[in-house]
Amino acid sequence: MVILDASIVNVALPSVEEDLHFTPTGLAWVVNGYLLTFAGFMLLGGRAADLFGHRRVLITGLFLFAASSLVAGLATAPEVLVAARLVQGVGGAMLAPATMAVLNTSFTEPRARARAFGAWSSSGGVGGMAGALAGGALTTGLSWRWVFLINVPIGALLITVAFLSLAGTRTGRRESLDVVGAVTGTAGLAALVYGVMQTADHGWTSVPVAGPIVAGLLLLVVFTVVEARFATQPMMPLRLFKIRRVAAGNLMLLLFGGITIAMWYFTSLFLQNVLGYGALQTGLGQTPAAVTFMVIARWGSTLLPRTGVRPLVLAGSAFFLAGFGWLSQAGAGAGYLTSVLGPTLLIAVGIGLTFPTLMAATTADAPEADAGIIGGLANTAGQVGGSIGLAVLATAASATAGAEAGGNPPTATALAAGYDLVFLVAAGLGLTIALASTLLPRHRAG
Repeated sequence: MVILDASIVNVALPSVEEDLHFTPTGLAWVVNGYLLTFAGFMLLGGRAADLFGHRRVLITGLFLFAASSLVAGLATAPEVLVAARLVQGVGGAMLAPATMAVLNTSFTEPRARARAFGAWSSSGGVGGMAGALAGGALTTGLSWRWVFLINVPIGALLITVAFLSLAGTRTGRRESLDVVGAVTGTAGLAALVYGVMQTADHGWTSVPVAGPIVAGLLLLVVFTVVEARFATQPMMPLRLFKIRRVAAGNLMLLLFGGITIAMWYFTSLFLQNVLGYGALQTGLGQTPAAVTFMVIARWGSTLLPRTGVRPLVLAGSAFFLAGFGWLSQAGAGAGYLTSVLGPTLLIAVGIGLTFPTLMAATTADAPEADAGIIGGLANTAGQVGGSIGLAVLATAASATAGAEAGGNPPTATALAAGYDLVFLVAAGLGLTIALASTLLPRHRAG
């Protein structure tokens, strides 16, 4: 539900703009508002799960998500819809780390934990695949409002299931929330992500971009100093980074965020802007890769306890190199079957091998009392990596297409040149992930 909500809205945006009379700039915040609070509040959501109980925070997140979805679906003004999306992002930021914490504390045996994270990763693939298809179907068959209202009965069902099936979890410690750390960490992440988002309309050195990014980085420096020197009960205990899997895993997840953006976002643009596909055709064109990812994620998770982390990460990186290298050769005259389907299937195999492996490995050594914050950190690394990757890769693609067009409006050939550069950079990210895997412990399986 969380992943689906990041993508299902895209198809409905034209109807939302027409019905609620959004300005083009305001319309972007229907998407950006959700992503901003989702990334910004992830660490706080993870720490809250540790302090107040994983089930309690999970259910609270579900309630916020469902209630804000109801408000969004009934919205009659742009400001109401954007505000609801901001709250929805907060609910998602509570759900994602709490879910990981529940898995990590419920499945302590390596083989069972690996299977659980494989299933968790596959469910994310379902959400991503269903987003474009469900958004188009609901908007066309009913109304754009149903892309939000559909979350209400689902949320109510999940709350009931959580009450009935999850045991209450508390750390046993009496700790208060680190308010200064919560404010500086959350504000720093939100400002950083906000600044990166502005690169869609402004240059990197412009005030709307550089200002929030610099402010975000300064706040994160203050956050680090507070957590290291002054907080008696820190929101982010820096001792966790002494665990090699936590440090190396989050570095790889940061890089992996760029991989996923290159795969799902830029292949979508390639299909639409170069090959001329419509939104529904694009969704169908990406479905084989999404199904492959789901299958491989489940299968790869069963291998983790036997092979260990590094072999699966190296295998995934090899698939990234092969897939993105192949995809980077696609030009304006490319065919879907010969130039897109094959490489995206290879990349999907790489994602299926790598994503659940990294998630399981990053949280495997987490003390139970810190499972929520480590889950929040892992999700934050992927989200921030994706946001930065999107901004950097979009800038590179636009500059390349503009240079290729020679000052004229970019043609399909020029756009293809920009996307091909993105795919080459993504291949490089895959190689960097392989190098970073050498930082992981060698012999521990999972």
